[in-house]
Amino acid sequence: MWAATALLLTAGCSSGSGGLPPGAVGTASTTATAPSSPSPSRQTAGEVPPAKGSVKVLRTVAEGLDTPWGLAPLPEGGLLVSSRDQGTITRIDTRTGRKTELGKVSGVAPAGEGGLLGIALSPDYASDHMIYAYFTSASDNRIVRMLYDEKKPAGEQLGAPDTVFRGIPKGVIHNGGRIAFGPDGMLYVGTGETGDRGLAQDTKSLGGKILRLTPEGEPAPGDPFPGSPVYSYGHRNVQGLAWDAKQRLFASEFGQDTWDELNAIRPGGNYGWPKAEGRSSDPKYRNPIAQWHTDDASPSGIAWVDGVIWMASLRGERLWRVPLNGTAVSAKPQSFLKGEYGRLRTVAPAGDGRLWLVTSETDGRGTPGSGDDRILELKVT
Repeated sequence: MWAATALLLTAGCSSGSGGLPPGAVGTASTTATAPSSPSPSRQTAGEVPPAKGSVKVLRTVAEGLDTPWGLAPLPEGGLLVSSRDQGTITRIDTRTGRKTELGKVSGVAPAGEGGLLGIALSPDYASDHMIYAYFTSASDNRIVRMLYDEKKPAGEQLGAPDTVFRGIPKGVIHNGGRIAFGPDGMLYVGTGETGDRGLAQDTKSLGGKILRLTPEGEPAPGDPFPGSPVYSYGHRNVQGLAWDAKQRLFASEFGQDTWDELNAIRPGGNYGWPKAEGRSSDPKYRNPIAQWHTDDASPSGIAWVDGVIWMASLRGERLWRVPLNGTAVSAKPQSFLKGEYGRLRTVAPAGDGRLWLVTSETDGRGTPGSGDDRILELKVT
């Protein structure tokens, strides 16, 4: 048994019903194709990754970052990174490390764990050059989109935010914040329950959920609760979203005192919080596929590469490798980089078996005097 670090868990059934929560402010729903990006994997169908893997730090791509949170690789090359506390988006030249500030996102009201959080490129980025962002305002958490015009001077390259979705509960803690466009062209949103535990089980609330929206901010076609953007519920604080080669969704989330979780997400699934933290014997709740003690993880961003989920950990200050066989963990997870770079916030595929990794020492919980944050390039197997 290896419960002290991670457990292979079986999934239970899900149940629940719900109505329409407030939030959508968009117009007609549409479908779209995903933007071009580095291929996350070379894995063939049915292939199970090796039980053991490796991580090699190739280089520091950029440093001197302030509270970096969201990361979006650009199809033409380079990275966009958001600053939680500064409310800015910066472009990183991955060859030289040069930083160019696009601009400040108006309306961001950083406090505690809130601020400018996840960012994602429009599914039609090649033609519309729109950047989506999740941020904490004075009254809520919301999602906006902005035109990116790199021909304008630095600091003036972001257009005015167009709010596509609002009304997500905000708090000093547990604001969620990860956004990503899925293989279906829909926008998936991880939210937190803001410390108000009851929100997670209330399907009429947007807190403690994974939401699925059209690019215009409407509940996506096929969502499990008619007229509602709620895709799954019973979450404490969803921080990572990633899909495998068969378009299956995985999500990481913070536990409280005992178990952090990696979940395989099913539409309409109830993941238990606050009734269950980690594995439960109650068949109403879907069990995590892996769990960790909170000292070892406090998971944030995740990425899928060659049949493996890579999970950045904040309190655990390490990168976890979780090999998969379908939606089951196929071998004991391994940890890498323990304590070498401090808190780890965000990870994203870089193509060709590589990862971008963002540290998080300036988020108010890092080691005093540890300096600025950085982006690393890793080779992983």
